[in-house]
Amino acid sequence: MTVTADQLARIALDAGSLIMQVYVSDFDVVQKDDSSPVTEADQNAEDLILTALRQIEPGLPLIAEEAVAAGHIPEHGSRFALIDPLDGTREFVNKRGEFTVNIGIIEQGVPVMGVVYAPALERLFVAESRHSAWQARVAPGGALPTMEARQPLQIRPAPASGLTAIASKSHRSKETDTFLEGHQIGEIISAGSSLKFCLIAAGEADLYPRMGRTMEWDTAAGQAVAEAAGARVTEVDGAPLTYGKIERGYDNPHFIVWGDVTPSL
Repeated sequence: MTVTADQLARIALDAGSLIMQVYVSDFDVVQKDDSSPVTEADQNAEDLILTALRQIEPGLPLIAEEAVAAGHIPEHGSRFALIDPLDGTREFVNKRGEFTVNIGIIEQGVPVMGVVYAPALERLFVAESRHSAWQARVAPGGALPTMEARQPLQIRPAPASGLTAIASKSHRSKETDTFLEGHQIGEIISAGSSLKFCLIAAGEADLYPRMGRTMEWDTAAGQAVAEAAGARVTEVDGAPLTYGKIERGYDNPHFIVWGDVTPSL
């Protein structure tokens, strides 16, 4: 059986429930080898996601953040999953709420399906395919939304008054500021984790430059959602951002998420 978007959403909602159980507790924070933080919520959520995906689609190679950190990287072909069980751990640790569960399905280097779930905000974003995405409000562990409750995602027309650019709260560079100076920016807002992709998909922002390090599991699900809503995700030279970059250790180059914006590269 091939996993469906609804099944991905169900898994993400259940993982979000586990994450929130830790979020409201007095949890410990451990520093990984790259100095990034990790908590029991990361591991609990990843265990749940991996177990559920293996039951649904046993042959699907699963590349997951904590497993990779432990040295477990499966061989894979053109179809595989990228999983970040808790994207935005710093937001989680600082109780800012802007952290997400990310599950993306890759085919031929392209994110073709994905789910981003922000359990503290109760916002669920789902890319059913390359050209269809929706959002809904769902509590952690809650029921899948009805068809009527699923709001289609579509990027908005570029505002004549100026673009809304979105930038990371935790990772902001001079290169990002230089890029933004080349566009008609009316407002700059901040958000954590892969929510930046989703806010463009939802028509709440127009441009997201990322001139810093990310890994493929950080971006795959968000890119699936953004592109299904009409956005484009490119490297800084205009080439599509693709996946399965084994030679780079699944490290992404710098990239830009474009809403209804003419690229200025």
